[in-house]
Amino acid sequence: MRASRFFISTLKEAPSDAEIVSHKLMLRAGMIRRLGSGIYNYMPMGLRVIRKVENIVREEMDRAGAVELLMPLVQPAELWQKTGRWDKMGPELLRLKDRHGRDYAMQPTSEEVITDIARSEIKSYRQLPVNFYHIQTKFRDERRPRFGLIRGREFTMKDAYSFDRDVDGLRDSYQMMVDAYTRIFTRFGLRFRAVAADNGAIGGSGSQEFHVIADTGEDALVYCPTSDYAANMEASEAVAPAVPRAEPGKALEKTPTPGKTRCEDVAQFLGLPLTQTVKSVVLSVEKDDGPRAIWLLLVRGDHELNEVKAGKLPSIGTFRFANDTEILEHFGTPPGYIGPINASASVKIAADRAVVAMSDFVCGANAEGFHYTGVNWGRDLPEPVVADLRNVVAGDPSPDGKGVLEFQRGIEVGHVFQLGTRYSEDMKATYLDEQGKPQLMQMGCYGIGITRILGAAIEQNFDAKGIIWPTSIAPFEVVLCPMGYDRSDVVREATDSLYDELSAADIDVILDDRGERPGVMFADWELIGVPHRVVIGERSLKDGMLEYQGRREEAATPVARAGMLTFLRTHLV
Repeated sequence: MRASRFFISTLKEAPSDAEIVSHKLMLRAGMIRRLGSGIYNYMPMGLRVIRKVENIVREEMDRAGAVELLMPLVQPAELWQKTGRWDKMGPELLRLKDRHGRDYAMQPTSEEVITDIARSEIKSYRQLPVNFYHIQTKFRDERRPRFGLIRGREFTMKDAYSFDRDVDGLRDSYQMMVDAYTRIFTRFGLRFRAVAADNGAIGGSGSQEFHVIADTGEDALVYCPTSDYAANMEASEAVAPAVPRAEPGKALEKTPTPGKTRCEDVAQFLGLPLTQTVKSVVLSVEKDDGPRAIWLLLVRGDHELNEVKAGKLPSIGTFRFANDTEILEHFGTPPGYIGPINASASVKIAADRAVVAMSDFVCGANAEGFHYTGVNWGRDLPEPVVADLRNVVAGDPSPDGKGVLEFQRGIEVGHVFQLGTRYSEDMKATYLDEQGKPQLMQMGCYGIGITRILGAAIEQNFDAKGIIWPTSIAPFEVVLCPMGYDRSDVVREATDSLYDELSAADIDVILDDRGERPGVMFADWELIGVPHRVVIGERSLKDGMLEYQGRREEAATPVARAGMLTFLRTHLV
């Protein structure tokens, strides 16, 4: 490719609404242009990266035995209604009508459609296992799209769906996808981590997320440096304290705490450690029959409630935080003084494992301006429902017992799920087994955010000059920067000769023949992030030399013209 025949549209400054590094650099490098909120045009330079990402994904999916097809962006509502997701997806599911008034969804994912294909096409156990995938545009109507391609509304995703005869087959298919994803992200040249995750709205049983490690990542990843344990914050187990609960040592007292509504303020006022206090969180829970139920969840004062874990408590499911009216009705006090003692009999109480291990603790007295001190389980209030309800913190024991937990930030770019029969049951997707009896297919689903990879890769690989692409997904592997291409026959002939040689060797090279000044030319390609640069100048050519500089290197390296192809091949690996 010659730059004069390509489209290069770099900017000196990013638009003011660009928020994070990848967003700013992709706009400045001319890779994307905003069309609407969370919707972008992929410009020629950015599209080249997308195509390279797609190619790697296709090669590894094919290698893993998956079969590519293509499902439509617009999907009939009745399929989503069969699985209940037409209502459950909420406003993120973009709904539209055709001219006849029929309802459709702009797909955010394709479980329903692929299950419809499977129930129509797969009849016998002899057709299983099978894994279908496609790379397709998706749309999720994010309430607050932000961060460029990291959280846009329209994006490209690779989603795959496996169908198996039984649970053992599903586990095999799932592991094949985990292995394929590991190869994919390794080939991308990115530092990544696979972590245990919550299934969320997709449903099913086990799942893992793949995260690109980046300090600017939205997600907190929990891992043990001395073992293989890793999970996201939502799924990481907080281990119960190993030390047994101490016997009561203090009497229960209703203690004045005027104006102290936060655990931190109460602890300071009473001269106690924050770990001696208990935080009360009130949830209002939907019920299929009758009024909403009220739950009181207790976590230690220095801990935070994990809302995903809370939603998995039996009988809770969908909830919201209780409002002031509900709190006053069930506890007789405004927020800030709530506690488990003398709460309304209709309130259901659950305590985190760490709270159940406490003695002589402090909690709200359900009276404005007062807290109880010296509270003990069994003596002052009955033993509660016990559950893992909190976020883990650094230094907590690892659930595998092999060390303590640490944190790092990550950007989720892939997710694999064991769906089981979540969709095949709703949509009657069955096959006939060896005895001719119908059996539900076991399903798995596996997604990779194709366009999100671009943002995540940049968040991990950039400097003050611009993007630093890994070679495998860079828009071009090598850029040739001739000094005076339009003025020097010697430079032009040497540059054209090298360009032809590299092109014949299947090296993805671009020749900057725009006639720009060296400073402008170098700045553009450093901003765009091409990982390998070769400079051709009259002075070095007199000695039979060229100058090579890797994008991460501070200085250029002289390389003999005759050996440049061999040199580059060793650096492109």
